[in-house]
Amino acid sequence: MATKIADVIVPEVFNPYLIQRTAELSALTQSGIIVNDPQLNALATSGGTILNMPFWDDLTGESEVLSDSTPLSVKKIVANKDMSRLHTRGNAWGANDLAKALSGDDPMRAVGDLLASYWARDQQKMLFSTLKGVFAATTMAGNLHDISAGTGAAAVIDATTVIDAQTKLGDAADKLTAFSMHSAVYAKLQKDRLIVYKVDPVTGVSFPTYLDKRVIVDDGHPVAAGVYTTYLFGGGAVGFGQGAAPVPTETDRDSLQGDDILINRQHFILHPRGVKWTEDAVVGVSPTNAELATAANWSRVYENKNIRIVKFVHKLA
Repeated sequence: MATKIADVIVPEVFNPYLIQRTAELSALTQSGIIVNDPQLNALATSGGTILNMPFWDDLTGESEVLSDSTPLSVKKIVANKDMSRLHTRGNAWGANDLAKALSGDDPMRAVGDLLASYWARDQQKMLFSTLKGVFAATTMAGNLHDISAGTGAAAVIDATTVIDAQTKLGDAADKLTAFSMHSAVYAKLQKDRLIVYKVDPVTGVSFPTYLDKRVIVDDGHPVAAGVYTTYLFGGGAVGFGQGAAPVPTETDRDSLQGDDILINRQHFILHPRGVKWTEDAVVGVSPTNAELATAANWSRVYENKNIRIVKFVHKLA
């Protein structure tokens, strides 16, 4: 008798497995760019869609000279607020799409890996849309390095222009730990013999580095008319919080059609730290990728150098 989806999927077992595998299959998570945060997990399950993350602004001003006659003046410590958005997403698949997976030796793992890979890819698409909107906001100009209008080598990614991009964070440039780039950019750096492979001491898996920083390759990066976007990230630049959909996973069957159906829903936070979500241009219950890419929905609240992301716009030749 053929395996049915309902025979394979036990939601109480499957849901935590899917969450774990999605994280394992996400290159951005494995590189430390996206970090699961217990505070964001709590916010993602606290109710509401716009979630407040208060913080204290740094102390400023020069110290005062102590005096036996003039008291110190008292300054205020100022509270500020970052805000993130709870994303509510879902999808459904019929058995025909999963027939090959269901014939495997471990059908639950096969289905789980298909879904985990799907969500890892989908969340990376969401992140690129988010970054498009974030860097379209005028408040993020200090984290943007665009050399694409230059001529010759001045417009091309290389060790020199990358250092200029890193310097957008000033004395916090050493917080940048990874590059995320299009495969064409990666190929160019390979041809320049600038890619060095290292081995993860824990997993034993080799990974590419550039200027001693990990490289993530994804063709979802923006490219138009020979102009490419490469992102430089610091560890934990993007916070992730796992929410709890009321019914994350369920199965159904259309007996008349003979179709098995698998439905999966995800509630989560995927937030670039230090750039506030404003909800100024959202129509539905949850923002679409197009709305994530809208500048009006984002506003910087951290100092530029404390936002561990730099957008580098350049050419290849």
